[in-house]
Amino acid sequence: MLRAIKKYKESISYGISLAMLFFLLRWLEIRLLIFEHQFEIYASIIAVLFTILGIWIANKITSPKVKTIIVEKEIHRIQHEFVLNENNLNLYKISKRELEVLSLIAAGKSNQEIATELYVSISTVKTHIANLFEKLNAKRRTQAIEAAKKLQLLP
Repeated sequence: MLRAIKKYKESISYGISLAMLFFLLRWLEIRLLIFEHQFEIYASIIAVLFTILGIWIANKITSPKVKTIIVEKEIHRIQHEFVLNENNLNLYKISKRELEVLSLIAAGKSNQEIATELYVSISTVKTHIANLFEKLNAKRRTQAIEAAKKLQLLP
């Protein structure tokens, strides 16, 4: 090992000298570059600082002044047994089949799914839905469901 170091001692010293010279030249080049472009460097630093300051101020201005506190609380609802209101069913003349269609609408089923489940055609389902809309004075499924719940036709 020592023989190899002695053998290449001169080459190693030349390599170290060249590395130090290269480092010195790069350092001088960077210093000269900084002196030549001093204004651009300062302008860039100031621009970055003002950008950061602007973002900070904007966040301070636009942040809400009121702190929102979320309180989670358990609410116990008393579940009543659903009882179908037969009087309203007879008063609005809603048939058992229409009530089935209405309950399937409330379950979120499409016309095709209702037809498949009840073993009827889609046009029959559409007819039942149109009759329900007319009887419940509704224009949409959601209105029909809401009206049926108010009349205690659906749970």
